[in-house]
Amino acid sequence: MARPGRNLLLVLPPLLFLVFAAVAFVGLRRENPNELPSALVGRPAPEIARTVALRADSPPTEADLHAPGVKLVNFWASWCGPCRVEHPLLNALAEEGIPVIGVNYKDTPEKALGFLAELGDPYAKIGADETGRTGLDWGIYGVPETFVVGSDGTILLRFPGPLSPDVVEDRIRPAIAAGQ
Repeated sequence: MARPGRNLLLVLPPLLFLVFAAVAFVGLRRENPNELPSALVGRPAPEIARTVALRADSPPTEADLHAPGVKLVNFWASWCGPCRVEHPLLNALAEEGIPVIGVNYKDTPEKALGFLAELGDPYAKIGADETGRTGLDWGIYGVPETFVVGSDGTILLRFPGPLSPDVVEDRIRPAIAAGQ
């Protein structure tokens, strides 16, 4: 007669393996396992009106987030090396007619304006988040971070890190197309 404890020892290892395999399978199915998911995707974009004007025009407003068409919201800083790397792509997207709203993050106005004077200004509207509060509301982990926002102000995509040509083609453009 078999002992009940012995049967459990025979069944437990394969059962644990199946549980581990299921968890690994689900984890590997994520699009980018190194990218933290955003709780804001599919939800209304947080308030952006807290930012102060960086240029002579007014800072971005809620109306800008609800304007017709899909737009990008890009958090950046002059002290951010990866922001410098992605900047030509933002200029190119803006030249194509894609509105880009900039939020300068924890920076000084002089340095931010110098950055734009040197590399070009792709921003239809631009505000400064001097305290970092707007960045917290948007759930950013650092700069650069770019959001694709639909006409209704809903966040369609969050991309943390610098944009690259592959990211623009594989992630940003499909999100823009889906939001139109």
